Amino acid sequence: MTARAAAPAPDTVSAIDTDAVVIGAGPAGLFQAFQLGLQGLSVHIVDALPHAGGQCAELYADKPIYDVPGIPVCTGRELVALLREQLAPIQPQWHLGTQVQALETLADGRFLLTTTAGTQLRARCVFIAAGVGAFVPRTLKIAGIEAHLGRQLYYHPTEVEVAEGRQIVVHGGDEDAVAAALRCADDHPAARVTLLHRRDVFQAAPELLARLQALRDAGRITVVAAQINGIEEDDGRLTALLLTDPQGAAQRLALDQLWVYLGISPRLGPIADWGLAMERKQLLVDAATFSTSQPGIYAVGDINHYAGKRRLILCAFHEATLAAFAAAELVSGAKVALQYTTTSARLHAILGVEHPGAS
Repeated sequence: MTARAAAPAPDTVSAIDTDAVVIGAGPAGLFQAFQLGLQGLSVHIVDALPHAGGQCAELYADKPIYDVPGIPVCTGRELVALLREQLAPIQPQWHLGTQVQALETLADGRFLLTTTAGTQLRARCVFIAAGVGAFVPRTLKIAGIEAHLGRQLYYHPTEVEVAEGRQIVVHGGDEDAVAAALRCADDHPAARVTLLHRRDVFQAAPELLARLQALRDAGRITVVAAQINGIEEDDGRLTALLLTDPQGAAQRLALDQLWVYLGISPRLGPIADWGLAMERKQLLVDAATFSTSQPGIYAVGDINHYAGKRRLILCAFHEATLAAFAAAELVSGAKVALQYTTTSARLHAILGVEHPGAS
């Protein structure tokens, strides 16, 4: 990406100034933010998912990891929790459930990032820790349904206003869908909740399946086994789903809201259009600084490539450390002295721990 001044200059009056923006909140991104904080840099973290963890939380949440130094075994969920605990003293600013959709180089060398939520971040350096890409929800391939997105159609929602007596259809067969149906029934007792899946079989933890059965028995949740093949609308509103059951019979399912949980998939997204040197959908970096082809933009974790690259979490931690030192030197314009968290009063102050020499 060639640095250039925009003409005319973009309207950045409302932009939030920060030293660094980390794109991606997986293990690499979380540790990157921690290392930047140790260098005294302010950090904002952006991730497409509504929670931290990236593919580690999505694909390995309950699976064991054996090669993190000092931790004989932990699950993906446990590793993310430990990284967040470690990161807490740094106090990064979070932008979850949104993506960076545009990146511009400003005349002064800083970067202007615009998210899908409309937030503008003006940063001195950018760190791409997007793994294999932004994890985004798989969408329904039903003609006309996307017109209702954000009004009646929601993908992996975390907070949706539900009026009393509404008919809520939760579509999906994995743990997220089951948990969402249970949460909706618990939080909105007056709502009519339907869990829709192609089969009356769900992949979820035993305790969730037990609660689902109890709520089915109590008439609080209805389960429908069918596939969506169309929609019904009235005056611009989504009023029903047109279904086909396993026996091939047509059904109609009335609804007010549709919550969709069909899993997630990685998408490289706008990063591919930022003009950065790439090889096989990975960003080429200098292995000494982890800078991309654009000074001030770094890449760590599975998104990058260099000679000898190994796609391991522990390697990403090493990359994040060197990238943070490189960025600190870029920002300060001077060599950064190595300090140890064991003995440095400055680092102890950042981490909020008592320095051994303090009285």
